[in-house]
Amino acid sequence: MIEHVGVTTAAGTFDGITAGEGRPVLLLHGFPEAASAWEHQVVALARAGYRALAVDQRGYSPGVRPADPGDYHVDELVGDVLAIADACGWDTFDLVGHDVGAVVGWHTAAAHPDRVRTLAALSAPHPCALAEAARTDEDQAMRSQHLTLFKERSAERRLLADDAAALRAVFEHRLPPSAVADYVTRLSEPDALSAALNWFRASRRPVLPDPVSVPVLYLWGTEDVAVGSTAALSCAKWANGPYHFEMLDEVSHRPHWDAPEAVAALLIAHLT
Repeated sequence: MIEHVGVTTAAGTFDGITAGEGRPVLLLHGFPEAASAWEHQVVALARAGYRALAVDQRGYSPGVRPADPGDYHVDELVGDVLAIADACGWDTFDLVGHDVGAVVGWHTAAAHPDRVRTLAALSAPHPCALAEAARTDEDQAMRSQHLTLFKERSAERRLLADDAAALRAVFEHRLPPSAVADYVTRLSEPDALSAALNWFRASRRPVLPDPVSVPVLYLWGTEDVAVGSTAALSCAKWANGPYHFEMLDEVSHRPHWDAPEAVAALLIAHLT
């Protein structure tokens, strides 16, 4: 059912996968993955009567890989979401994001409620909730230390050393070896890992979005190593519209991999 596509915008061509016909749903992957991370959900959404599109985002698509870290500012990433929707002819669309893709989703939904019908965020809570927890909760401060490490100039060398041992460890050994190998191969291409890390290097001070007014589904796994319960449970404060929080037991930072059927069912229930 899945079709590989290219979506051409003024910034360049985004690679992606798509399936189905009907109401459009755009899915944004996290670090350091790609559109392929959403294969199960894309198929499930298509079967449920939706037009699902997952894209390799800025830096992950070779056709949209600027060298300047400033070109990865969140405003540029939100602009990509709208440009992709425009290229597809979507006036409004449902938005799903994981990890940094969820961060882009929060920003897009907050700034453009006229375009985003609903938001589903996996793992990453509203950025204000995460920032507040990192300031006030010692456990979250420890969990967020990797964000500083990713900004260091030596990050590429350290992540790719010893057959990319550190990069492979980012996946917590929960993904199929074939998927990890694919991502490592992609990020070993010239400038690819730097582009992915530029998401974290684009701004010294995080830009925080307003509260979100569109309907929100937030999914968080109890075994998430990057986001603790303080940030997850406080996310509701930053959702002014209908809000549903789902805690997934024994699920890691990557719910779409650990519990693909459950995540797909929750997404479909949220959309309907």
